Amino acid sequence: MINNLNILLPEIFLTLSIFGILMLGVFIKRSFNLVFNLSSIVIIVTITIILNSPNNVEKIFLESFIRDSFSQFFKLLILVSSLFVLNSSKSFIHDNKIDKFEYPIIILISILGMFFMVSSNDLILFYLGLELQSLALYILASIDRDNLRSSESGIKYFVLSALSSGLLLYGCSLLYGFTGSTNFEIISFELIDTNVGAIFAMVFILVGLAFKVSAVPFHMWTPDVYEGAPTSITSFFAVVPKVAGLALLIKFMFVPFSNILLEWQTIMIFISIASMILGAVAAIVQKNIKRLLAYSSIGHIGYALAGVASGSITGYASSVLYITIYVVMNIGAFSCLYLMKKDGNYKEDIEDLSGVSKKHPILAISFLIILFSLAGVPPLGGFFAKFYVFKAVLEQEMYVLAIVGLLTTVISAFYYLRIIKIIYFDEKSSTFDKVKNKVVQVTVFLSCSILITFFLYPYFLNNIVNSLFIV
Repeated sequence: MINNLNILLPEIFLTLSIFGILMLGVFIKRSFNLVFNLSSIVIIVTITIILNSPNNVEKIFLESFIRDSFSQFFKLLILVSSLFVLNSSKSFIHDNKIDKFEYPIIILISILGMFFMVSSNDLILFYLGLELQSLALYILASIDRDNLRSSESGIKYFVLSALSSGLLLYGCSLLYGFTGSTNFEIISFELIDTNVGAIFAMVFILVGLAFKVSAVPFHMWTPDVYEGAPTSITSFFAVVPKVAGLALLIKFMFVPFSNILLEWQTIMIFISIASMILGAVAAIVQKNIKRLLAYSSIGHIGYALAGVASGSITGYASSVLYITIYVVMNIGAFSCLYLMKKDGNYKEDIEDLSGVSKKHPILAISFLIILFSLAGVPPLGGFFAKFYVFKAVLEQEMYVLAIVGLLTTVISAFYYLRIIKIIYFDEKSSTFDKVKNKVVQVTVFLSCSILITFFLYPYFLNNIVNSLFIV
């Protein structure tokens, strides 16, 4: 019993903290700042708990919950990215009057759902974690109730996500029916012999998971929700749920579906190629930065899924490395948006960046580094993310996937370079307010520093992600 509590300590601490902070928010008037600061402290303490936990494999509750290096790594990535996203957006939350005490609590609830997702070793626990996360995200998408666009984005996300959850649950029930178990390892054993019904179930599960990471052709919610939701919420959507979603995809391919590799590989290759192509082409005509970043995220998920599609340990590891660097790039990109403030209003259009380099050189160079990294220009971090994915794909002799990936990288570079051209070579159209937000400035600085210095020792992160798949 004591051992079970130790294994579940991060989840137990997070749950009790949510209950305690919620009570404070209810009974103390104007408690947003208090709740916000306490939520940040809870995240930091949870990080400390996980860092001090052993990485040995432990399974509890009839092996439905697993603690291993894979789940620990993703929990840390979820917590660190949430901490930066939450704190960099504090001024934006105040300025847009969405400083409700429920805001950070809902973030913590979604994190708790993600924890159960990445530690699940059972279909039931996986689905419970997924729905806990999704319910929190529905609320976050429409938290700005006085804004029509925010309400619209929340409804769109809710309706489409509910549909995908239904398909995913149907797939889980079919998988249980054809294998006789909800445990991932038992399912894997039962699928040694080709099972047509289980393959049918696998398709439904892949559809649901593809929706959660906004992969084509289940991406339709992404641009509208990214544009309509407040920027602070969009930054969370663009980073944290993607991490948990990709962790689940890798876990499903690595454990329960490991013995039907050929059956899901073709589907994964199609989803990856379609995501890369749509992300590269559709973003070219966008005028809103958040909408452009939405299509950019679809493209980046395509690259991450290319590693998964390879079906090898090296491929899985390259996908984990890719999503880690993607998190750094997107946190930096959205933090730059918080610096685009004029007359008290936050700007979102690409044209608002015209000639920014003349008056705001630091903002301009930050955008330059982040956009070059998103484009995969060496020697920045984004280049190494793509390099390891393509290396894993070529090792499996999947040449078509690699060629499409390289071509779409070239195409996507166009719209990143177009923004840089607007920043440095267009006539100055406006001057942004001087934003004295140290947290945002530090976040942008750290993001750019990591992307610039990653080439000095790329093997550090590569060795860590490879160690996650040592069986």
